[in-house]
Formats: sequence, C-alpha cells, structure tokens
Amino acid sequence: MTASPTVRRRRIARELRHLRERTGMTLDQAARQLDMSKSNLSRIENAQIGIKPRDVRAALALYQVTGDDAEALIEIARGAQQRGWWQNYSDVLPEWFEFYVGLEAEAATLRTYEAESVPGLLQTEEYARAIYRLTAGEDGVDRKVAARMQRQEVLHRDQPVQLSVVLNEAVLLRPVGGATVMKDQLRQMLDISQLPNVTIQVLPFTAGGHPAMTTPYVILGFADAAEEPVVYLDNLTMGLALEEAAHVHGYTLVHEKLSRMALTPEDSAAHLEAASRYFA
Repeated sequence: MTASPTVRRRRIARELRHLRERTGMTLDQAARQLDMSKSNLSRIENAQIGIKPRDVRAALALYQVTGDDAEALIEIARGAQQRGWWQNYSDVLPEWFEFYVGLEAEAATLRTYEAESVPGLLQTEEYARAIYRLTAGEDGVDRKVAARMQRQEVLHRDQPVQLSVVLNEAVLLRPVGGATVMKDQLRQMLDISQLPNVTIQVLPFTAGGHPAMTTPYVILGFADAAEEPVVYLDNLTMGLALEEAAHVHGYTLVHEKLSRMALTPEDSAAHLEAASRYFA
C-alpha cells in the first residue's frame, strides 16, 4: 500500500486501463456500461481525476475481476480518496504541480538536472521567496514558500528519498535575492550534500555542450515495483508527466551522461565552497 493518494490514483488509473484493454472494450463501450461519459473515463484512466471506490467496484465487475484481486484494488481506491498535505496549499499550488508533489512525496529516488536555479528541495526560505517574487509576484508568496519547505521533509524522513542533483555552474553564480541570500543558499547546499542520501554535482562550463541543454527534468522512481518511474517536466504555466518506458529510459541515459560529465561530488563541494566565498 502506497502512502501518497496521488500515487494510488495513478495506480488505479493504470490498472483500470489495463483491465479494460484486456477485455477488448473500447473507451466508449466501457463508459456506456459504467453509465459515465467517454471523456470522464478517459480522464480517470489518465489519472487526471479520481474515481470513487464504488465506481471502481462497478468497473472491476464489468472487467470480470473478483475476489481478493478486486478487494485489493478497491482498498487502493479508498486510499486515493485521502488528502495529501499538499492539498492544504491548493490556494497557491496549481493542480498540475500538486500532482507532481504527490508523486515526489512517494518517490524513493529523484534524479534531476537544473540549469538556472537551485532545485526546490535544496532551497532556503529566502532563496525560495526571491524566486517566487521574480516568477510569480507577491501574491501568496509566504504560503508558497511554506509548501516548498514542507516538501523538503522527503530528505529527512525515516526512509529518505535518494536524491541525485546535477547543477549547471550558472546556478552557483547567479545571485538570486542578493549576495547574502546566495551565500546562505550555497552554504545550505554544502550542508545537505553531506547527507548520505544526497549527491550534488556541478556541471562546469568547461564541460561544454551536453544532452540536457534544452530542458531541466526530474526522474522519479518508486520503491513499489508496481509503480513505474516517471519523468516530470514543467515551466511557468504547466507540467508534463512522461510515463512511457522509452521516455524514462532516454532521460535516464541523459542523467547518467551528465553525472559522468559533471565534477565529482567532492570536487563539486569544493566548487560550492569557492562560490560561497565569492558572495562574502
């Protein structure tokens, strides 16, 4: 049983889609039998909206799934009805980003590349506040920062996420929020890099061109073998989750190459230390 309602919703969506396809039913045929619109069933199967346990039971009956297998899926559906902590911030977090945070909360591994800014899981409050003011203005900034700080608990929980970060060297040199904020931010990254579950590597300018020059990314992996990994991409106004194995494999190869091109974790720490002195 997974802890995040977002991951549970994704699991139910995948199972229902697989079961429908196994029976040979089209979306339209299944939707008519379940007394719902084709568009609603499509959104359920793509994890865009949830589905109530009683509707899961009806779908499983239609797909001829009974007994313990059915009850296990219905129990997962009940869990998907619960609220994640991030839903308390729905007034300031867009729905597409809430979906990401729900995945992040359950992830066992996170591999990410950032070209311009410090990843949210490593940010200080003041750096996060400066980023939000630059990209979204003052509206709700304190609550947005609070949500970002709560996300960082995944690094310190009993079974912490294994985090691998590759940072473009520009991230270290761009003084977001001013020199004092930036120095504190670099010192925090140095401290976090000492955690046994965190690896931070700097991709120096001298490495030249690289395969992630067009986009930052996050690759999320899960401890439960039933949960397939996801690549997540976002920008100012939307996010995109890529679940196809080919996409995940491609981004995994990119991250492995970036890790080889980047400085070692030890040399990266020295680079962070030197950059923090620059902002003294």
